[in-house]
Amino acid sequence: MLVEFDDHPDGVIIAGADGLVEYVNHRIKTMAKADGDEMIGMHLADAVPFDDLNGNSWYDMVRPYDGLAIRTRTSETSWWSPRGSEYLITASLVRERPGGKVEKVVVSVRNARVRNQRDRERSDLVATAAHELRSPLTGIKGFTSTLLTKWDRFSEDQRRLMLETVDADADRLTRLISELLDAARIDAGRLTLRRGPVHLDDLVTRVLMNISAASGERYTVDIGDDLAMIWGDADRITQVVTNLVENANRHGHGLRRILIQNTQHPDYTGGVSLQVHDRGPGIPEEARQRVFSRFWRAGPGAGSGLGMYIVRGIVEEHGGRIDIVDADEGGACIRVWLPINEPEAMADPA
Repeated sequence: MLVEFDDHPDGVIIAGADGLVEYVNHRIKTMAKADGDEMIGMHLADAVPFDDLNGNSWYDMVRPYDGLAIRTRTSETSWWSPRGSEYLITASLVRERPGGKVEKVVVSVRNARVRNQRDRERSDLVATAAHELRSPLTGIKGFTSTLLTKWDRFSEDQRRLMLETVDADADRLTRLISELLDAARIDAGRLTLRRGPVHLDDLVTRVLMNISAASGERYTVDIGDDLAMIWGDADRITQVVTNLVENANRHGHGLRRILIQNTQHPDYTGGVSLQVHDRGPGIPEEARQRVFSRFWRAGPGAGSGLGMYIVRGIVEEHGGRIDIVDADEGGACIRVWLPINEPEAMADPA
């Protein structure tokens, strides 16, 4: 167990029933700038020299060996080192029996920078989401308020135009909320998939037919021979393909072609690849990873900035990979690889 703690990313201190330190891992030695085993045998109060903002020490406030006999752990809270750095500290209280005497105290110490960074990211997420939601809501409120107070002043055509605008803004609002929910599920690792057999060529063809019906454009699909069937969530994969095609049309000067084939790449065996080629100038190599970041936008007419973030989340949840390269004909090529993922019960017996 102690060897595992040596590889632990947080600092770990273990003290015995007498309050004396029996073990410290490498991370805590680095935090304390300790040499060798100098912390072994030190009292826990001295080994954890952290105070709150009122100058109260962690040991005196937590009292790990006293207090309620039913305690088995302490909540993670913020404490400050003598050098003024903020740390998050929690402890497990190992008792000889339930309600019995504390035999060991295992203290975990980690730097608060990561938490503070995540707090800032959440604040940015809330601010950006509020900004994105405000725009369609402002349009909806403006037109509905005008119609309610001045209905008789407008002609039938004018009222219809206003209601059509309200309807479009409501659709935009619904899409944005769906994207925010998908992004939140990906962040929390709670994106669920309803897996089943998927013929990727049929799925892509249906997506292109729907987009063609709306735009009047015709698209080219190159399908490889003996295309393998994959197992995945057809609705989610449809979401991926639709987003990639719409991005190519909106930001890549139009879709050039789509290529679907069994993957021959040496790193990707047993899967199917989807390549989406556009007619644009391409994406600079230094920006290719940022494309998949939350709220990343490029150029006028950009949407919420969540589309490609969600696309990557869906692909990776399937166990696949996505990247961006230069297309041979010019422009950008977004490559998606999806594994077959055939359930063991469906596989042919050996």
